[in-house]
Amino acid sequence: MASKSVTVELETGLEARPVAMLVQVASQFESNIYLECGDKRVNAKSIMGMMTLALCPGEQVNLIAEGADEMAAVEKIESYLQGK
Repeated sequence: MASKSVTVELETGLEARPVAMLVQVASQFESNIYLECGDKRVNAKSIMGMMTLALCPGEQVNLIAEGADEMAAVEKIESYLQGK
């Protein structure tokens, strides 16, 4: 299992379009990928789940990946959340 604390740096936060893009990025990986914020843990490959987080710029999330390509998944999603 790989995990990392990440700050959301997307200008608009995670609204509908950025969530859809994040789900596309997460879906490229075989690993199970989750985002945790507060007491919520959501599958990063689920559009509806991700929408429930309603993340704003500057918010801190825990990114967790479990599987064969977990390190690559964490790096790619961290990069996306940081607007790179």
